[in-house]
Amino acid sequence: MKTKTLRLITVSLVLLSQMAFATERKIEVDSKHTTKHTTKINGAKVSYSATTGTQPVWNSEGTPTATLFYTYYQRTDVKNTEKRPLLISFNGGPGSASVWMHVAYTGPKVLNVDDEGYPLQPYGVKTNPYSVLDVADIVFVNPVNTGYSRVLPNKDGKMPSREQQKNMFFGVNADVKYLAEWINTFVSRNNRWRSPKYLIGESYGTTRVSGLALELQNSQWMYLNGVILVSPTDIGIKRDGPVKAANRLPYFAATAWHHNALEQNLQSKDLMEVLKQAEDFTVNEYLPALAKGAFIADDEKQRIAEQVARYSGLPVTEVLQNNMDISPAYFWKSLLRDREVTLGRLDSRYLGIDKTVSGTRPDYSAELTSWLHSFTPAINYYLREELEYKTDVKYNMFGSVHPWDRSNNRTGENLRQAMAQNPFLNVMVQAGYYDGATNYFDAKYTMWQLDPSGKMKHRLSFKGYRSGHMMYLRHDDLRDANQDIRAFLKATMPSETTPAKY
Repeated sequence: MKTKTLRLITVSLVLLSQMAFATERKIEVDSKHTTKHTTKINGAKVSYSATTGTQPVWNSEGTPTATLFYTYYQRTDVKNTEKRPLLISFNGGPGSASVWMHVAYTGPKVLNVDDEGYPLQPYGVKTNPYSVLDVADIVFVNPVNTGYSRVLPNKDGKMPSREQQKNMFFGVNADVKYLAEWINTFVSRNNRWRSPKYLIGESYGTTRVSGLALELQNSQWMYLNGVILVSPTDIGIKRDGPVKAANRLPYFAATAWHHNALEQNLQSKDLMEVLKQAEDFTVNEYLPALAKGAFIADDEKQRIAEQVARYSGLPVTEVLQNNMDISPAYFWKSLLRDREVTLGRLDSRYLGIDKTVSGTRPDYSAELTSWLHSFTPAINYYLREELEYKTDVKYNMFGSVHPWDRSNNRTGENLRQAMAQNPFLNVMVQAGYYDGATNYFDAKYTMWQLDPSGKMKHRLSFKGYRSGHMMYLRHDDLRDANQDIRAFLKATMPSETTPAKY
């Protein structure tokens, strides 16, 4: 009887242990699942595979320290990959998943939104008729703690401390270092060493891919054909003081024009004509005036303030009250105060409503709350039900990666050096005119400063769009921006007889 009781207790403990293990919520360290699909891109049928999976990050001892979730789209009716580009895609944050460009820009599916990018129900995805999958294979990568990517316990089964995780993953240079190793493994596993390779990054992702361009060359001996910077950050190129203040004005002018808030002689012009005037004034008059600070002559200050008011849509009294240095938050709150609405940060076409009309900044980001309406259900549905990747791990739209180490950010200089070392490497910048977070004129300024010698400026190009941070949410810009990528890919793949030399 006693033996039987002990046996029952043992069996119960084993079952409880198995149940606990079975319900433990964790991601597989190394996995993949492939599905087959067809779509139409620019009217032509395209067959492709979609591989979702995880691939480890290893330390120098060969122990997995994290696993990254990715989605890899490969055209299946093209057998020769040596001439077919591989586009490696990152979003930003830092701490943002790859969801944004994955299901809204270059991939074979896009959100169910209207032509201007506003959410529609039922939430989900629809065919992207402009995807670049017809001309390039694409892998969307989720850095550590974003999407389903996670830090792993060490070989003793313990999670690294927060400080250890920061040193390993959560900083400008740590991020670039481990991702370069991960890309090397991905390229090797998928036999893509001979393919022309491109990086595309959005927002903080532009910092990431700028640093990766040199890290891949110097540490992985992997040379790229192109880098695409979508809504770029400063990539370590300083834009402080008067430059920071002045560079906002063309964006203010674009936004005021969109909301019909400019004086009639400007409002009646096309946006591009307004922006040309605003840019010329910014560089030739506004910036020099701000540089004079408190010692600017009163009559000049009044004249400049009146012009700033003219292009920004704000009253001249408010321009002067802000010492001609108008913060974006103040602009978002003040421009349409008489209409009792606020402007979105990442896309200032979007409007919000605040608790009070008074104040100096909006209560919330109108555009981000709108986007999360559609992105979050869409990616969870799409990965599980269409791509058949099943897990109980939560998909992190935004992951825990802070505090992020921003020290020693030389990514812009690293990109310049990578271009200098690699005659095949070209860079394209894409930006939306209504983006108030990483404004388009800052993007132009960064491009102008990237190569002070001017010897590589023919390998740098800029494309602007009549939308915001995620310009591809607007139907016309989804079409045009993808076409700009197609043209960039075609222009940056040299012929077989073109050597890499100066």
